[in-house]
Amino acid sequence: MKSKVYFNNSCSICRFEINHYKKITSNIDWVDISSNKNTKKDTNLDERFLLRRLHLFKNNTLYSGIDAFIELWIEIPRYKILGNLLKKPVIYQISWIFYEIIAIILFFKNKNQLNKLERLYNES
Repeated sequence: MKSKVYFNNSCSICRFEINHYKKITSNIDWVDISSNKNTKKDTNLDERFLLRRLHLFKNNTLYSGIDAFIELWIEIPRYKILGNLLKKPVIYQISWIFYEIIAIILFFKNKNQLNKLERLYNES
């Protein structure tokens, strides 16, 4: 079963990075949270949490934030070493803090999308 990545395609930085991964791997299903109204139901996550972090569903487990990136990178041969490196205790904690800072900045940059997501998800 393919892993599934939930990302915000309406964030230019997120879109740029995900488009890079799409070019180098085909074993992942990519789900744009900004246009797929089933995302909230599929993940059981609210709009704010979906918008704030990257999410990856793999082997019946949902990973979010830096954990999603680690699992994603482990699946991409070019980034496997990086994914395994970030699992190391001290490196993991530093990466987690760094990711959360960037995620907060991007969340506030894209916060105007929250109302749009709420409307999209409530259509179903």
